[in-house]
Amino acid sequence: MATVLVVGGAGYIGAHCCLDLAGKGHVPVVYDNLSSGHETFVQWGPLEIGDLHDRDRLRDVIARHRPEAIIHFAALSEVGVSLLDPLAFYDNNVGGTISLLSAATEAGIDKLVFSSTCATYGVPETSPMAEDHRQAPINPYGHGKLMVETILADLDRLRGFRSAVLRYFNAAGADEDGRIGEWHEPETHAIPIAIEAAMGRRAGFTVNGTDYDTRDGTCVRDFVHVMDLADAHTRALEHLLGGGASAAVNLGTGTGTSLNELLAVVRAVSGRDFPVSFGPRRAGDAPSLVADNRKARALLGWAPGRSLEDIVASAWRWHSGRNAG
Repeated sequence: MATVLVVGGAGYIGAHCCLDLAGKGHVPVVYDNLSSGHETFVQWGPLEIGDLHDRDRLRDVIARHRPEAIIHFAALSEVGVSLLDPLAFYDNNVGGTISLLSAATEAGIDKLVFSSTCATYGVPETSPMAEDHRQAPINPYGHGKLMVETILADLDRLRGFRSAVLRYFNAAGADEDGRIGEWHEPETHAIPIAIEAAMGRRAGFTVNGTDYDTRDGTCVRDFVHVMDLADAHTRALEHLLGGGASAAVNLGTGTGTSLNELLAVVRAVSGRDFPVSFGPRRAGDAPSLVADNRKARALLGWAPGRSLEDIVASAWRWHSGRNAG
């Protein structure tokens, strides 16, 4: 059992990770400024409210809780917004991480699980993409995450600071018991938007781009259940706690789903139809992002266990319960 500082643990993926950590005997201490996270999501350990740039606050929290390792989720994550305000993304995602790493190394912490992204790869040259795919991001969000990966590699080489870099594909779904789920304000992710359209809470769903070089012209993404992602974080943590070397792994199912196919699953799970309109491509969107997850399977013993139907069904239950409340 380990005490773990979960930075950004009040957010969507972070909160599900805390649920998984606690279920496996670890103690998650959440550090979050609640700018996009939710206090009600912090149910499996203490909450410490603070900002990554507040190094004194970080030092105090680390000194009191004495975590053995850190899991770092805190980041601005909307690709489109990163194109409009790149400085804010670099300041938060890179500058904030430097502040966190400085506080951690001062306290003698030398293990971190980092929430990275397939956006570090850029436009796929092969599909599915393995970890040795060329990293050439096409937006400031991806560039910032790659900068942090570079910093972590230098810390390992120069200071012996070990890290597990987890490159997500598309996180989706919710805790099957409906306690927490995907809740962003404003909501920009495809599955919750489609569910809200099916519930009649939106006028409809807009497909951005129908002329991609994919099987039906719409973007293809690799949707992975958030609880499968959470399990991977706990496994990565335990890999580092057990003395494992630094590594970067993809987290995805290895199966691509087009946006049109996703909408069909939402209709099937919900039993409802909803209006769909078509618009232009969004800047910064790659045509297809699908993971080669063989390294995560081999190194962490991890395998995604939930289907796209499971993802949508869990999300439907969460949104239904939230709207009913």
